[in-house]
Amino acid sequence: MTPDATPEDLREALALSAETLPGTWGEPIPLTTQPQLPPFPSHVLPAWLREFVDAVAEETQTPADLAGTLALAVLATAAGGRVIVQLRGRWREPTNLFTVVALPPGNRKSAVFAALTSPLRAAEKLLVSSAAGRIAEAEVTAKMAREAADKAATQAAKAEGMERDGLTAEAIALAQAADSLEVPNEPRLLADDSTPETVTTLMSEQGGRLSVMSAEGGIFDIIAGRYSGTPNMEVFLKGHAGDWLRVDRRTRSENIESPALTMGLAVQPSVLKDIGQNRVMDGRGLLARFLYALPESLVGYRKANPDQVPEPVAEAYERTVTALTLSLADWTDPAVLRLTPEADEVLGTYNERVEPQLRARGGRLGHVTEWASKLVGATARIAGLLHLGEHLENGYTQPISADTMNAAIELGDYFAAHALTVFDLMGADATLARARSLLSVIGDNGWESVTRRDLFAKVSRSEFPTVADLEPTVALLEEHGYLRSETPPRTGKRGRPPAPRYVIHPTVWEAKA
Repeated sequence: MTPDATPEDLREALALSAETLPGTWGEPIPLTTQPQLPPFPSHVLPAWLREFVDAVAEETQTPADLAGTLALAVLATAAGGRVIVQLRGRWREPTNLFTVVALPPGNRKSAVFAALTSPLRAAEKLLVSSAAGRIAEAEVTAKMAREAADKAATQAAKAEGMERDGLTAEAIALAQAADSLEVPNEPRLLADDSTPETVTTLMSEQGGRLSVMSAEGGIFDIIAGRYSGTPNMEVFLKGHAGDWLRVDRRTRSENIESPALTMGLAVQPSVLKDIGQNRVMDGRGLLARFLYALPESLVGYRKANPDQVPEPVAEAYERTVTALTLSLADWTDPAVLRLTPEADEVLGTYNERVEPQLRARGGRLGHVTEWASKLVGATARIAGLLHLGEHLENGYTQPISADTMNAAIELGDYFAAHALTVFDLMGADATLARARSLLSVIGDNGWESVTRRDLFAKVSRSEFPTVADLEPTVALLEEHGYLRSETPPRTGKRGRPPAPRYVIHPTVWEAKA
C-alpha cells in the first residue's frame, strides 16, 4: 500500500486480511457529501448501440447513464425468456434485467424513454399484424366447433333410447374438441404502470415474457399496494429470478413455468428515498434485484443548440433492435449461451474479487450484501445481452468471449458504485443521524482507537439497541474516511478471539487531546 491508496484500496486490503494499514490519513469526506460516481461506460456497448446512446445523450442534453441503462433494458426486453447464460454446473442466468435510473424533474426522461423504446413498440405492432390472421382463423374455428358441439348436445337432448346414447357420445367428443382449441393471444412486449395482477395475466398470456417500461415511479406505489391496500410483489420477485409462478383465482388459474420479467424505469431520486423506507419491499428483497444508476443532473449546464442524432445512427438503432426482437419473438425453448474458457476464467476472477467485499467486517459491499450477492449473476446476464448485440445474426451459436465478459464487468462495477450511493440515499436520514451521533461519542472520549465492545458501551441504546446496529453506521464513517477497521490477530491461546478495533482519524480526537 502507498500513501496515494484510495479508501477502496484500504477496505479491500482489510477484507483480504492485510496485516498492516498505512500510517497516513487523507482528509475525511464530509458526511453530507456524496462520493463522485463513475459515468456510464458507454464505450463497452456494441458499436451501433454506443453510437445511438451517445447521440441521444447529446441531443437531449442528458447524462449517458439514462440512455445507456435504458438500452440494457431494451436488449433485455428482446432477449428475456428467450436466451439464458450457462455458467457452471446448474448455475444459469436468464437475460432479463431490472434497471432504474434516478434523475430530478426537468431532465427530459420521457424524451429519452421514447427514443429508446420506439423500436420495441414498432416490433410489437409488426408482431400483432403478423398474428392477426392466425388469431382470426383460430377464433372462427373455435366458434364453429363450439356451435357444432352445442348443436349436437341439443339433438342428443331430444333423442331417445339408443339414438340418444350415440348422439350424447358425439356431443361429448365435439365439446372436448372445442375445448382443446386455443385462440392465440395478441402479442405483447411492453406494459407500463400495471397492477401486479395485470402483469401476471399478461405474462401468462405471453408465455411468461413481458417488459414493464415506465418513465415514472408509479409502479413502485402500485406494487406497495396503492389500490389493493396490500403489497403484492410475488410476480416481480419470481419474474426476475425465473422461478415457477402459479396463481389460482376464482375464475381462472395462471401457471407460468419460467417467467422472465424485465423492468426499465426512470424515476425521481425522491421515489428511491421513499421506497427505501418501505420495510415490506426491502424485506422481501425486491429492491435488491434492481441495477441502479444515479447520474448527476445536467440542468443548468445544457447546450442551447446540441447536435442532433444523425439519421443513419437512428435508423441503424431502429432497424437492429426491431430485427433482434422479431428474430427471438417465436423462440419457445430458450437458446443457451456458453462461455469460452477465457471468459469463464475472467468471470471466476471477478467472483473472487467481489466475494471478500461482501464481508460484514471491512467489506466494501458488506452493508448491501443482499444486493451485492446478485452482482456476479447480474454481470453474467449483461454479458449475454452484450454478446447478442455484438453477434446479431448468430449469437446463439457462439460462446461469450473474454472481451465481452470484461465489458460486462465494467458495467457491473459501475452499477455497484451507484448502488452504494442509492442505498445510502434510501436510508440516508437515519444512517447519517446515527453517524453524526457516533462521531460525537468518539470525539468526546478522545479515542485514538477503540474496540467495538468499548464503543458499544458508550452509545445510546435507543439509537443502537444491539452491537449489530453499529455495523451500517461504522461502514458509513469508514466510507467517509473517519475511521478504519482492523481485527487483531489471534494469539493462539484458547478463549474468545480479540475484539475488532477501530482506528480513528486524528482530526476526530486531536481536539480533545
